[in-house]
Amino acid sequence: MGSIEVHALRGLSCNIERGEMVAIMGPSGSGKSTLMNILGCLDQPTSGDYDLDGEPVSGLGDDSLAEVRNRKIGFVFQSYNLLPRTSALTNVELPMLYSNRPNRRKRAMEALERVGLADRAKHKPSELSGGEQQRVAIARALVNNPSIILADEPTGNLDTRTSGQIMGILQNLNKEGITVILVTHERDIAQYTQRILHVRDGLLEREETVPKDVAGKRASI
Repeated sequence: MGSIEVHALRGLSCNIERGEMVAIMGPSGSGKSTLMNILGCLDQPTSGDYDLDGEPVSGLGDDSLAEVRNRKIGFVFQSYNLLPRTSALTNVELPMLYSNRPNRRKRAMEALERVGLADRAKHKPSELSGGEQQRVAIARALVNNPSIILADEPTGNLDTRTSGQIMGILQNLNKEGITVILVTHERDIAQYTQRILHVRDGLLEREETVPKDVAGKRASI
């Protein structure tokens, strides 16, 4: 910021294991988004190391980072980020255009089926509810078979009931073996996960394990 150096993260260190479901919480300006961008290979740290699936990615160039993102990571955003003039099915197909995957239409339909939205495949985003749009976004994140899903405030625009449905979908994907990492301001949403990382002023303030009975009750909503 001009001549002022801002340390969004200050020596934050953490490990997230394969197959975990983890929430990142913290006040505005705490460094959550920067941490998420680094985890998603969208930004690179100015110092320190980031290993993803045993691979050091901190020093990779833009093309290599893009390849890692497309191969290993699926993104889900608060605002859905769907193309408004295309169908749900076409939106889900988009990531495969960059990876040259075969059978795009078939794979996209299978992803929509996984989130219970195959019957809305031909609808445009304006013809879908907020919850349905987020399901399309999750299907898009799934279509390249990622090992990690990063979700940035995935329920921020949704009501309580729909939020529970979306989190139930993410829990089911986690049970299939996909690592799920989400940023949220909402305590109730964080309790769908197994572990909560509390970030403040660019530091990992504390870690919290969510009791299994709490996460289990959440899953039934």
